[in-house]
Amino acid sequence: MDKIPVKGEYLDILLRSPKTVFSTKDVALLWQGKENRISDRLSKYVKDKKLVRVERRLYTKDKQYDKNELATKIFTPSYVSFETVLAKAGVIFQFYSRIFVASYLTREKTIDERIYSFRKIKNSILMNKAGIESAGAYFIASAERAFLDTVYLNVEYHFDNLGSIDWKKVYDILPIYGGNKRMVEKVKRYESAARKGLN
Repeated sequence: MDKIPVKGEYLDILLRSPKTVFSTKDVALLWQGKENRISDRLSKYVKDKKLVRVERRLYTKDKQYDKNELATKIFTPSYVSFETVLAKAGVIFQFYSRIFVASYLTREKTIDERIYSFRKIKNSILMNKAGIESAGAYFIASAERAFLDTVYLNVEYHFDNLGSIDWKKVYDILPIYGGNKRMVEKVKRYESAARKGLN
């Protein structure tokens, strides 16, 4: 077991960490202390401009933090999905500066002029790791998982280019959505259109 830090080491531990965003729970684990006892120390680091408080109980080393990492720290459990992933994969062409996140509630937050959009997804789906990839300090959906999340939450949705979607992966992940017949039919229609080059 790691030794408990001594005075002077606390900040160094955070600065050496590969994380760019820390919740008070993260800090408690790194410092092996109780959350209520670390608040004063964190507040002092913020006051001395050694850390930045970006949201209640969330701290960063500086303003160059990873926005996706922050997105998944605001409400947990959560993972980056929907348009954020689909745009990066070229499945939709519209660029969104906001970050879309699958979570246990629907909410919007604005932090440092960036909008974070949280979409509520059923807990059994949210907690299932099929098609979820680790990006180090946060989790992000694969293009196939983001496609399915989007289909699941929308009656109809226009995808610009489904040519990059791996349909085997889609059907491997599909059962986590509970065998919803309507969703299965929608997925089949999207696949058929994609194979005909209609989107």
